[in-house]
Amino acid sequence: MFKFLVKKTAGWVAMIVIAVNLTYFLANAFLDPRSNYEGRRPPIPEERVDAILDPLNLNDKQPIFQRWWNWITDIVLHWNWGASPIGDSVNDQISYRIWVSAQLLLLATIISVVLGVGIGVYTASRQYKTGDRIFQTLSILTMNIHIVVASIGVVWAAIEINKAAGTNIFFVTGASSTGVTGFFPRLIDTAQHLVLPTISLVIISYAGYHFMQRSILLDNIDADYVRTARAKGLTRQQAIRRHALRTSIIPVATSVAFSIPGIFTGAIMTEAIFGWQGMGQYFIQTITKNDIHGTVAFAAFGALMTAVGALLSDIFVVILDPRVRVN
Repeated sequence: MFKFLVKKTAGWVAMIVIAVNLTYFLANAFLDPRSNYEGRRPPIPEERVDAILDPLNLNDKQPIFQRWWNWITDIVLHWNWGASPIGDSVNDQISYRIWVSAQLLLLATIISVVLGVGIGVYTASRQYKTGDRIFQTLSILTMNIHIVVASIGVVWAAIEINKAAGTNIFFVTGASSTGVTGFFPRLIDTAQHLVLPTISLVIISYAGYHFMQRSILLDNIDADYVRTARAKGLTRQQAIRRHALRTSIIPVATSVAFSIPGIFTGAIMTEAIFGWQGMGQYFIQTITKNDIHGTVAFAAFGALMTAVGALLSDIFVVILDPRVRVN
């Protein structure tokens, strides 16, 4: 197992290094930090723009390979991913926004997986019965709801609840309130901000896990090993829980592992609707502001999370599937 993980990790590291360096050259080809200073009134002299971009290693008048060498050297020696065209540290921006996005999406992902898998197991074991049909109808409806529509509905309900209660039980925008001190007050404040976007994300995402788990479990319920287990005295529900579920949950587990990049790279629409300054919003800002270093750092982090998801997927398969063996 250890050798297997080392080999896989080495392969992913090589691919990440190649992809990140390629992204750097592509970002330099398509993004122009100098354009941020064009069209201003009064106009900024070109010499002044050069003086701003030179210390940031963003001056396009310098050879591209010289800028690349300065950039890669700073990363290797100091883990410094550079600065934006206005001088903001990319390291500071990403280190803050990662946890904002994770806080928003991690809980929603966990709830969606638990809810989706639970409903999938329930409906598969009661195929075509009333409960199965009701949950299938609900999941089909939620699966076709756009995040904007779900968010508007959730926000409207929260506003009505706040009006009825005469106080702000739920907050619509932002990740936290200013001036809140103390552990428990801050915990409550965070929960009040987190509830609405979490509900919106769960509404649109749980159905995928529901249908995946239901479909795969139905394929395994009548398998030979399940029938053998029932012949040995297990009830239908016991055979499903102890045998069919373990095999059928493997694709769901791998799907969850590959959702990790989305957890830490943010949800652009959700963050915009609820005013969370996460990685999704940061990615849009790096593009619109011609932030080469920020764009490359975002791509590098996304590639890293993809590698982590792929490795976790392999680990899940090895743990859950007794037929898989690695040396």
